[in-house]
Amino acid sequence: MKWVLAALAAGFIGQFGRSYAQHLMRRRKAREQPPKAELLQGGESAELPRQPEAQFDKERLHALAKMEKKRAKAEVKRQKKAQKAEED
Repeated sequence: MKWVLAALAAGFIGQFGRSYAQHLMRRRKAREQPPKAELLQGGESAELPRQPEAQFDKERLHALAKMEKKRAKAEVKRQKKAQKAEED
């Protein structure tokens, strides 16, 4: 019975210790982060978030490649459909 109580007490202390440690880490992280840009009167941010040009170009190229792949796939599908229609 003593071992059960000791295990429960250790778990209880461990859980609250973990929660307290997470609380301290969140508090420290909040202090280290720079303050957010203040909002203007219209609810607009003073600074607009900007994407680096390289990241924007990479995403754009990926989107274009994806669209081209879809077009090619649709063309192959149309050709197969036309070929099947000719056979029937």
